[in-house]
Amino acid sequence: MEATKLSSAKPVQTLKPKKTVSFDEDPNKPSDELPLPLHLMNSFFFTLFFSVVYFLLSSWREKIRTNTPLHVFTFSEIVAIMAFFASFIYLIGFFGIEFVQSLVFRPSPEVWISEDEEEDEVLLRKEDARKVPCGQALDCSLPPLPPQIPIVTAQKMFDEKPLTVLTEEDEEIIKSVVAGTTPSYSLESKLGDCKKAAAIRREALQRLTGKSLSGLPLEGFDYESILGQCCEMPIGYVQIPVGIAGPLLLNGREFSVPMATTEGCLVASTNRGCKAIHLSGGATSVLLKDGMTRAPVVRFGTVKRAADLKLYLEDPNNFDTLSVVFNRSSRFGRLQGIKCAIAGKNLYMRFTCSTGDAMGMNMVSKGVQNVLDFLQTDFPDMDVLGISGNFCSDKKPAAVNWIEGRGKSVVCEAIIKGDLVRKVLKTSVESLVELNMLKNLTGSAMAGVLGGYNAHASNIVSAVYIATGQDPAQNVESSHCITMMEAVNNGEDLHVSVTMPSIEVGTVGGGTQLASQSACLNLLGVKGASKEVPGANSRTLATVVAGAVLAGELSLMSALAAGQLVNSHMKYNRSSKDVSKASS
Repeated sequence: MEATKLSSAKPVQTLKPKKTVSFDEDPNKPSDELPLPLHLMNSFFFTLFFSVVYFLLSSWREKIRTNTPLHVFTFSEIVAIMAFFASFIYLIGFFGIEFVQSLVFRPSPEVWISEDEEEDEVLLRKEDARKVPCGQALDCSLPPLPPQIPIVTAQKMFDEKPLTVLTEEDEEIIKSVVAGTTPSYSLESKLGDCKKAAAIRREALQRLTGKSLSGLPLEGFDYESILGQCCEMPIGYVQIPVGIAGPLLLNGREFSVPMATTEGCLVASTNRGCKAIHLSGGATSVLLKDGMTRAPVVRFGTVKRAADLKLYLEDPNNFDTLSVVFNRSSRFGRLQGIKCAIAGKNLYMRFTCSTGDAMGMNMVSKGVQNVLDFLQTDFPDMDVLGISGNFCSDKKPAAVNWIEGRGKSVVCEAIIKGDLVRKVLKTSVESLVELNMLKNLTGSAMAGVLGGYNAHASNIVSAVYIATGQDPAQNVESSHCITMMEAVNNGEDLHVSVTMPSIEVGTVGGGTQLASQSACLNLLGVKGASKEVPGANSRTLATVVAGAVLAGELSLMSALAAGQLVNSHMKYNRSSKDVSKASS
């Protein structure tokens, strides 16, 4: 069916179900019996509730500092506790009535009215809507459509089958999105159907822009798995081919390495490196550090006060106290160290902590917030400007990560036999050693690179990251790598190594829980959290990344030394399709 054109008539305001009241039905709500004015009572009890909570927490915090028993109450605390229960009972009772009322007077799905955009924003930002996946909060299965003639269809896939048939009611919603009366971001919460929301958003976008989304798939994706945690306002998904390099023989284990990429030759080249490593007895990796960082920035009135806090944080006698405060945020997050830097009266505090099998950004951030709240008592003049002051440093090339490390710091090495260098890699040990010195070391120094003393580490890191659900933006610091090559065994064999101080990976959370990414992690044997040793799966994944980079470096450098790069790319990275005859 062709899409129905948007009418030029008065915009249709849609989307909030309105109850139809019959003559024999009492239109009054239970909450109407409450004393008026209602908004003043609500404001009073809200203010009372949060005020007494703040008072009690402050009072108990002071008792903890002064070692006063918590069960000893003052008169003001007793009054505050009574006020707390009174306000709590009121709020529960009032909103309980509202909840029951919403069940009794269930709205008719056929009738819609407009809703103010600010109310939509409040609805979407409720804690439950943000944190609970769609599969738990809403029924996202596509219900059977009523037997009526559809007036609009979503964009078709490659097999020319319609994605989702939309009804007349859906057409009204599309018009309201196009007219701006219904925010696009509110469709999931309003419709209670993730797939239909994506289809309606997609159709509205095509009408607004006048551009076709043909070729961007919609069907076949599990939208329940992304709502509130991976992507907002979805309209489809992008296909990225996943290839397999390997087996990579690393630390006595074989790994088939999944790589998601659109670059020809990359998987084939890495696979050749894996072959050379495997035939030579495998590679060995060593994990040197494992700690995620977060560095808030705070400001004082004077340099002296900033220096006082720096000395306090770096004093070994205070570390145990700070660790207890920090570690409350998680059973896996454990504070490892704090390093500070001063710029005038501004202080940057770089916290490092272990994070188990999670990549750990949220975990370390919560721990840092705990410490900042704790420090506020002894340093009340401390002005927290930001939980991140870029001294971490996240998603940016930074010398602090190159020197101190961030995430997992890994070194991986292998000795490639001379005959395999000639037969598999089609070059010589002498040529590889010379090219590595002139390209990866000297050439990179001439360019003034930061952590880029390698041939193409970021190529492999990005491909593995996308396949396994990591944050692709963290490829920036995770690709910090120095590749070393040296002739050994009287010049007969090649010793090759990669040193990567900032591999930031996790096997739980984020994109690792999506079906395809989870399958790739399962292929590597590192899916989810390790039950035996917390953090073991993420550490194994980091070593696999380094091993794959080692294979990729070895193969590309060999292609360059043998003059094979251009020919291989012309063979594997160029389409054979006659573009002059391709349809536009």
